[in-house]
Amino acid sequence: MTSQDKASEPLHVVAAAVTDAEGRVLIAQRPPGKRQAGSWEFPGGKVEAGETRVEALARELHEELGITVIGQPRPLIRVRHAYPFGEVLIDMWVVTRYEGELRGLDGQALRWCTPDELATVDLLPADRPILRVLRLPERLTQISTSFYRMENERRQKTQHGAANAAYRDDGMLRGMFCENTAEALLVASRVDFIVLLEDLPRAKLAELCATVPLPVFARGIGLEVAWQLGASGANQIPI
Repeated sequence: MTSQDKASEPLHVVAAAVTDAEGRVLIAQRPPGKRQAGSWEFPGGKVEAGETRVEALARELHEELGITVIGQPRPLIRVRHAYPFGEVLIDMWVVTRYEGELRGLDGQALRWCTPDELATVDLLPADRPILRVLRLPERLTQISTSFYRMENERRQKTQHGAANAAYRDDGMLRGMFCENTAEALLVASRVDFIVLLEDLPRAKLAELCATVPLPVFARGIGLEVAWQLGASGANQIPI
């Protein structure tokens, strides 16, 4: 890889939605002297050479907040955003278990927000698309709720195009049931999250989660295993 190729790659960062027992999410304010000082963001930072994403996340949260992540964090989504100074790739995780007293070790202000409050905060532009998927539960048990709806790819093909457009534009998160990897890859550019209807071999599931940046809900495995393989949660919707 040439130096020009490296320069064109997005800056790979990890970030976390650190949550408390009340379901609030921690955000940090960028301190004076940094780009976009005063704006709020999810805590995290750059992935260093030789680090896995989980290692980078644990290191960044320890350095920035003084906490130690316990167990496997939950992968959520990967988001690309182009700033005037360059493109970033945000690897977003949810952290619910940690030890230590939360502190702003970089001099940054910290704030706990409910999901509704997050929508009113001056978040960095790259972080804003993350807000919607933060509402997705660890376990899917319903086909629809007040903020997402599920669809089936085969049924979707039979529906009228205008109805589909309205469905996409109504503000709801759109999930798609998929029977296999090929179907998941086919619909990934058109949906907000993917829900598998069948058990996948673990290697295949890990490959799918590494390929698509969206939340993937696996079938037939526990949460910890799903997270280790890159899935955001478990599909427990009755079939």
